[in-house]
This record gives sequence, structure tokens and C-alpha cells, in this order.
Amino acid sequence: SVTFALLMLCVTLGTSAEAKTTGEINASVNAALNRFYKQVDGAREFMAQAKAVLVMPNVTKAGFFVGGQYGEGALMVGGTTKAYYNLIAGSYGFTFGAERMDIIIAFMTDDALKGFQKVQGWEVGVDGNVALIDVGGGKRLDTTTLRDPVAGFVFDAKGLMVDLSLKGAKFTRIQK
Repeated sequence: SVTFALLMLCVTLGTSAEAKTTGEINASVNAALNRFYKQVDGAREFMAQAKAVLVMPNVTKAGFFVGGQYGEGALMVGGTTKAYYNLIAGSYGFTFGAERMDIIIAFMTDDALKGFQKVQGWEVGVDGNVALIDVGGGKRLDTTTLRDPVAGFVFDAKGLMVDLSLKGAKFTRIQK
């Protein structure tokens, strides 16, 4: 279950999944955006075209057959924080290790953004699909060829994890 996976995650990493303050989340979101701009060529141009971005910095993922993910971040529209969200995901199967990563979900159309905002717990693969964009190895982010209404980026991974997917990840608005 997701609860068991999160418990494993906390025990594995020696941390608790305590809620952060808005100031801590905002500082982490800004740091993640700066890493994204620094690591991904063309990121600023891409972000300027997005209707909104959900930035989930320092998402922690850990597991040994059963795994879990947890993180807190912010939905930004026009560079301004509009709401705070958490990400919770559980998995089973070929999952070993632990890592931290930054995740950015870009909503490229008004319909995609509205679809995200109207659902209490938006689950990837159920409520909407996210096209994961590979920008590793110095590739430039080409804004002219992206046509997906929702694009996702996973970057700045720290640690070793076999299995990279957002399928089943659930983003839920939290009150701050």
C-alpha cells in the first residue's frame, strides 16, 4: 500500500514526511527552477510558453520492491505561487534504491491547467497524461516541436534508482 511505501521511504532515508512551511517550499521551488534553467538549454523559453508550472523540488523516492515517493511544491502561474501541492506515489516491482529529484510539470494549455485544478487528487495516467521530456546529455529543449498539453521533467537526480516514471503519482492540493 502507499502508506507502507511511505513508511519505508521515511525509515530508509531517516527522515519524516513532515509538512514544510510556505517559506521553505517557496525557497525550494526557486532553487529547483534555478537548477532547471542552469541544467536545461532552452528552459527559460519553454517556461515562458507554459500557462502554469507545478514545481516539486527534492522529491524523495525510496524502495526495495515496494517503494514510495513524497514531495511538496507549488503551482505557479505567471511566476506567482497560486497553490501548494504534495506528491504521493507508491510502487511495487523492480524498484531498488533511494534518490532525490526535482520534478516540473508544465501545463501548456488552459484546458490542461483547468483539468488539473478541478480534480482534488490529480493522478498521472488516470486524470491526465504527462509527456516526460528527455533533456539529458546536453540536449536543447526545442519549444517548437513540443505539442503535448502537459510536459514533465525529472532532473537533478541524486542517488541511484532503477525505475523512472510518474505513472500513478498523485498530486493533491494542500492548505498552507
